[in-house]
Amino acid sequence: MTTPDVRTVLGDGDLTVVGQLVQASNATLVCDAALGGSTVRCVYKPVRGERPLWDFPDGTLAGREVASYLVCEALGWDVIPTTLLRDGPFGTGMVQRWIDTCEPDPAHLDLVDICPVAAVPDGYLPVLRARDMDGSAVVLVHADDTRLYRMAVLDVVLNNADRKGGHVLDGADGRVYGVDHGICLHSHDKLRTVLWGWAGRPLDPTLLTDLDKLARRLDDEFGDVLAEHITDPEIEALRDRILALLDDPVMPHPYGDRRIPWPAF
Repeated sequence: MTTPDVRTVLGDGDLTVVGQLVQASNATLVCDAALGGSTVRCVYKPVRGERPLWDFPDGTLAGREVASYLVCEALGWDVIPTTLLRDGPFGTGMVQRWIDTCEPDPAHLDLVDICPVAAVPDGYLPVLRARDMDGSAVVLVHADDTRLYRMAVLDVVLNNADRKGGHVLDGADGRVYGVDHGICLHSHDKLRTVLWGWAGRPLDPTLLTDLDKLARRLDDEFGDVLAEHITDPEIEALRDRILALLDDPVMPHPYGDRRIPWPAF
């Protein structure tokens, strides 16, 4: 017998709850999905555990997580872990592959971090200045890393309203992952992210090629697949954001009062 792949185990395996992420805003359970002798650790967010938001329709966050993954997969960028919508112990919800992360190194900054204004290391980009609890001047920074850059472009495409530093995972497999995409893909501009370090820089031409292909796919069956999770106006807004980047291939500058999510981590 062949070993089932991760997607099959996540979609068809028996879900057993093994823990809960108590600091999460919405009900977030850690589960094991088991099928055919294979087990995949995952995060399960049941729709019934979603906290209502004033600007996003109730019960849509799980679908937005899945739609965000589908967009990322269609681009071929491998930023978001495998994500599905399925039934579980507490009803329909989002299931996403768990990511093991690197052990923190006290001698080095994380991919997104805070440091003294005068101590921004090489290879890091400043985002904004602030003061810590002691009144000392600090700066929010992130790594000038191509893996993180792709995530920043994806956030623009997805209109991500909540790219916190804690939603950036430094995977033990050497890849960088983004998680928590429940408040993405709104039809109105909601972009809030800690990844503003590339603002004003031209986009990588290879990413533009991927974006052009995605824009074309929205006119075929892929658009129908997305329509199972988000509305037609939201799909059209997604298309508009992609076309805007293709027309003016520069990373946008932040504007408005809410340039980053709060809290930032």
